[in-house]
Amino acid sequence: MELQTARAILDTLAQGIHPVSGEVMPPDSPYNEPPVIRALFTVSQALEAAADAPAPRRSRGERPANTGKPWSAEDDEQLRLGFDAGTPTKALAAALGRTRWAIESRLVKLGAIPLEPGGVPMGPAPAH
Repeated sequence: MELQTARAILDTLAQGIHPVSGEVMPPDSPYNEPPVIRALFTVSQALEAAADAPAPRRSRGERPANTGKPWSAEDDEQLRLGFDAGTPTKALAAALGRTRWAIESRLVKLGAIPLEPGGVPMGPAPAH
């Protein structure tokens, strides 16, 4: 669902209107309670602000030194040894000049961690 669609639904609920049928909610509906109405409007405003804010982006100078570079056999060995020793992925990323995403992706490629059906690393990687 798009954020704008979700926001429109929240705004409709905050007005005490059923977003699908268009009917006015009954007076005893929780959507007619002042704290709920304020909460819905607050979330709607936050979604609007988030939609208007530019996405944070790193400049090239802030990226790790080895971003985009091929992995060497030595890098793979250092990664595997560090992972097997329980070194956190954040620390491995700093040591190897890579992002955490690159570390986790490489661990998947090396068979150190499996993927869930949706393509998300599973197992101990997020805890490292």
